[in-house]
Amino acid sequence: MASENWPIPKFHFTVSWAGVEGVGFQEVSGLSMETQFIEYRAGNDPAYTMQKIPGLKKYETITLKKGMFRGDSIFWDWWADVQTNVDRRETLTINLLDEEGNVVVTWEVINAFPSKIQSTDLKSDANEVAVETLEVQHEGVTQIMG
Repeated sequence: MASENWPIPKFHFTVSWAGVEGVGFQEVSGLSMETQFIEYRAGNDPAYTMQKIPGLKKYETITLKKGMFRGDSIFWDWWADVQTNVDRRETLTINLLDEEGNVVVTWEVINAFPSKIQSTDLKSDANEVAVETLEVQHEGVTQIMG
């Protein structure tokens, strides 16, 4: 009997922060972490090799893209607020959902704040949805399996 354990599709997800609940996005990227390493060799070590020791953690910029809607200014409001309130940090919650809308995986992005906002490009001959982009800096990501 074949296993019914299938990979999770990545197209059904929501993002929430600071009272903004379950926003549908076109794309979320940058859920990447890296541990830098330190090379070390004690002076009395008889082996002629360097040890690699875990060092500082490094987190990639998270990029959020979503369609523009009339009267929707959540990206701009958050970005503008951070310009005058530099201590404002939020926890972003990114939920990957299954076919029934149940949470399968959650990523919590700690102490997030917007660092760049980009509105859509405008082209008179285009037949595309207007998409705005927000880049977010943060101090860590945790993953929780649902």
